[in-house]
Amino acid sequence: MTDGGDRSGGERLTGRAFRLHPLSIPYRVLEQGLGLAFVLLVFGAPATGMVQNTLGTTPTAVLGAALVVAVVGYGVAYYRRFEYELTADTFDIRSGVFARRIREIPLRRIQNVDISQNVVQRALGIAEVRLETAGGSTSEAHLKFVSVTRANALQREISRLSRDDEETGEPETFETLFEISDRELGLLALVSMDLRIVPALFLGASLFAPSAAAMFDAEMLLYGYQSVVGAIVGPLVTLAGIVAIGLLYGVLNATLYYGFTLRGAADELRYERGLLQKYSGTIPLSKIQSLTVEENVLARALGYASLEIETAGQSGGGDGSGGSSQSAIPLATRERVLELTNTIEPVGDVAFERPPKRARLRYVVRYAAVVAVLTGLLWGVDAVLGLPFTPWLALGALVAVPPAAHLKWRNRGYAVGENHVLTRNGFWVRQTKIVPYYRVQTAASSATVFQRRRRLATVTIDTAGARSLVGNDAKAVDVDEATAAELREAVTANLYSSLRRRRQDERRDRRRPYGDPASGE
Repeated sequence: MTDGGDRSGGERLTGRAFRLHPLSIPYRVLEQGLGLAFVLLVFGAPATGMVQNTLGTTPTAVLGAALVVAVVGYGVAYYRRFEYELTADTFDIRSGVFARRIREIPLRRIQNVDISQNVVQRALGIAEVRLETAGGSTSEAHLKFVSVTRANALQREISRLSRDDEETGEPETFETLFEISDRELGLLALVSMDLRIVPALFLGASLFAPSAAAMFDAEMLLYGYQSVVGAIVGPLVTLAGIVAIGLLYGVLNATLYYGFTLRGAADELRYERGLLQKYSGTIPLSKIQSLTVEENVLARALGYASLEIETAGQSGGGDGSGGSSQSAIPLATRERVLELTNTIEPVGDVAFERPPKRARLRYVVRYAAVVAVLTGLLWGVDAVLGLPFTPWLALGALVAVPPAAHLKWRNRGYAVGENHVLTRNGFWVRQTKIVPYYRVQTAASSATVFQRRRRLATVTIDTAGARSLVGNDAKAVDVDEATAAELREAVTANLYSSLRRRRQDERRDRRRPYGDPASGE
């Protein structure tokens, strides 16, 4: 058995047990020690003072030393008891300080192999490796930490073995498919803000800006400027809040996707991204569940979009975001995004069918009800606390109800293609989902009480992707109830046809003799 120390990238990984990198001991000890110190600082200071008053300084120091020894001892024991081994079929982990745990993860079940490093880990030359499988709520395997060389070698070897590729003397060739430019990174920071928070900011400013203005009233009153300050500070505070939140969110996204590069080979995609926290991972093409072209209203106005690829894992790239959607393109021109989308899943030109026009009336009623409820809430707040404006001003939002209902209707639709079903929803953030028929798990139609009144229904196309677990499936919303039944049956029929064609192709490939020119051998 060897440790995870400095080894060359050419070492044999299969059939040998390895330990984590030796530097994982001090790193984990420091990480856990800082967490323990914070807890003691917040909750243990009074107790420590009582112990010191009762027993004196020496017992307190002994207690602190015992905690340090316990943390260090556990870190060493964790390192000594943690082993991992890559075989031809499984990735095995033996771990546990007090309770021994042995896991064998079939390589064919692995969806993603993600590598992450923060600034300190990059300085130390170590990395964190996560192995994701379908259906798990957390990472199936978590290596904290191995050398960067070992992490990259594991990523390559697991990807090769999970595809059952025969060993060749040449490394797999990857072509650069996308590399984010400085201009695109700047635009990403600009369009990343969720504009749905703007109404909330305006409401908050209308409530709290008068308090900010009151700080200046005493001085401004001397010069007769009190009403001027009250009229100007509110809008300025609102604008400053929007700009500040937008800049903060944009900077965070710029650091997450700094240096984003997507490379592709015959069977998988690989990405790298991040400034402070660096990530790299794999996206097996054979395990893609769906693709999502996403455009918020600002990006759409500028002609830009993003592309997310969903597999059945759960990590979300190791960034703690949850879910298994990986950004194949964080931001690029819409034409460029559609071009890459068609290289992964050839969809071609698509004409979407919109919901019937009576669906717009449903949206009008819904939005008008929201305005009425908001007005009632403001009226109640004004009656109890008092507001600097009359609550009935909220009824002015009714002017925006008809155009809002039209825009919602206009940005919804569905399309039934030869090999894919597509759905489109959302105005502020429009999502176009592309689902290959052979990835469909179920196609179900449903109708709420309000939909039934207008003979409307929703068709949900479920896949094995993690987004389905949180209700973010591909959905054809508010289609005619007769159309919903036809769409559900068409998707189900195309699913079976697609599966039959794939089985026939697999049988034909198995019957094809080795060396047949048609096989490409």
